[in-house]
Amino acid sequence: MKRGTVGTVEALFSGSVRRQAGGRLTIATPGPGFTEFTDAVAAFVRDSDVSDGIVTVFCRHTSASLTIQENADPDVQADLMTALDGLAPRHAAYVHGAEGPDDMPAHIRTMVTDATLSIPVVDGRLALGTWQGVYLIEHRDRAHRREIILAVVGT
Repeated sequence: MKRGTVGTVEALFSGSVRRQAGGRLTIATPGPGFTEFTDAVAAFVRDSDVSDGIVTVFCRHTSASLTIQENADPDVQADLMTALDGLAPRHAAYVHGAEGPDDMPAHIRTMVTDATLSIPVVDGRLALGTWQGVYLIEHRDRAHRREIILAVVGT
């Protein structure tokens, strides 16, 4: 097995936390799929006046989730939804079905993705890569209003 070479850590910032801010964002989803909200998170960070720190993004639901994913080619999102469909088929014989046949697969999909994201803030900006975007993934078959909690701390 080949191993990569690990470099040294370059210091970006240090010091005590001087600023913090929290907020709530509502996202109306059209049904299953990805909704990008990178710009909303970036605006929240910008308005907080935090220069260097970390922003936490939290989804308050068990049938929707968060991810950082490629934002350049929508085919990536389509392929990811296909993969999630294979992992947790919508109409399998699940025991939990009180909320409909799409509910249990939504719970499974949420379990294997993320409810919380932590994104570094450097020089007042999200430290995302060139092709990275912040997304809510709706796992239910119909439209929903999803609540996202944002918290940023730093200097």
